[in-house]
Amino acid sequence: MTVVASRTARALGRRLWLVFAQTVTIGLAILFVVQTLRPEWLLERAVGSVTINETSAAPRTTLPAVFGKGHPASYSDAVRSAMPAVVSIDINGDAHDARNAFSDDPRLRRQQNRRLNEALTERTLASGVIVSRDGYLLTNRHVIEGADEILVTLSDGRHATAAVVGSDAETDLAVLRIELRDLPVITLGRIEDANVGDVVLAIGNPFGVGQTVTMGIISALGRNHLNLTNFENYIQTDAAINPGNSGGALVNASGNLIGINSAIFTKASGGSLGIGFAVPVSTAKEVLEGIITSGEVIRGYIGVEPQDISPEEVEALTFGRSKGAFISGVNRGGPADQAGVRPGDILVAVNDQPVVDTITMLDLIARLKPGSSARLKLFRKKEELSLPVKVATRPKPGANAEK
Repeated sequence: MTVVASRTARALGRRLWLVFAQTVTIGLAILFVVQTLRPEWLLERAVGSVTINETSAAPRTTLPAVFGKGHPASYSDAVRSAMPAVVSIDINGDAHDARNAFSDDPRLRRQQNRRLNEALTERTLASGVIVSRDGYLLTNRHVIEGADEILVTLSDGRHATAAVVGSDAETDLAVLRIELRDLPVITLGRIEDANVGDVVLAIGNPFGVGQTVTMGIISALGRNHLNLTNFENYIQTDAAINPGNSGGALVNASGNLIGINSAIFTKASGGSLGIGFAVPVSTAKEVLEGIITSGEVIRGYIGVEPQDISPEEVEALTFGRSKGAFISGVNRGGPADQAGVRPGDILVAVNDQPVVDTITMLDLIARLKPGSSARLKLFRKKEELSLPVKVATRPKPGANAEK
């Protein structure tokens, strides 16, 4: 009896171990498939009380058909993933009705076209991107500034009036909110994984003709000194971005958002010349989180007026350094003034982070937490100084903020 019981126990143990091993294997297989094909399902993150989707690794392209090695035959999967979350924004809200009222009578078509074109020139048309199932969406500040009413149209034809949650003049971004159920949401990509030469798609509503996709590549990263906003770190692309695309999505080959289309280089005649600029998704996330959690974007401030000078001039004022920001002015009574910073100093580092030029200086200071202490490394008449400074809150644009 003892032998039989022992054999039965061993058989039961082997059976339980087999069931356990099979369960683990199936679970790992399901996790691998989901992580590979739909990583956004596993990567939801809360921003305050709002949940957004974002990737955590390099973008993946799941397109099976290719023309030669590494050349997708179609980006339809990326478009199908991203396009539902891109909306059209109409400040007056009558484009949809005007366009659908077109007569089939060719004798009336020309007259109706003229009336619609006149209406389009009098109104502001733009695009936006839904980033949360709670109804939050990103767009450009310049397209909604001063609007009395903002009508949002989804790709499925639904309409909603949007409320302005907040905006940020220093990045030209705005956060809106609509009250609709079952909203499509775009997945936020990682700008750290983007490279010059990557294929990108611009999705928006150019000239009010309807949702449109154009393709190009990333032409450059970190574009600044464009005098568009105070904080510039633009993605440059040759994907066609036309009037009405402002606030729309720039997505990678996986359909993940990497930028908000914001500006184009154009001549007086208008139109796209293949030089467009998008605010990177990293900046967009910072603005989104700041506005949702605090109602505004809170940035650090020390009260200096920087100026770019040539590497030769920097080298002449330091111990052979070629990079830094020249302090042309210090706001009286401000944090930098109280810390001992003087006009003519060369700021070369903030908390050991190197200052390359005025743009990087502004970015480093803006990221400092108001109320905290920071250490400035600077040169004064070739003498190296290290000064502690108490960080204040950056004033609103136009209120003597660092520029």
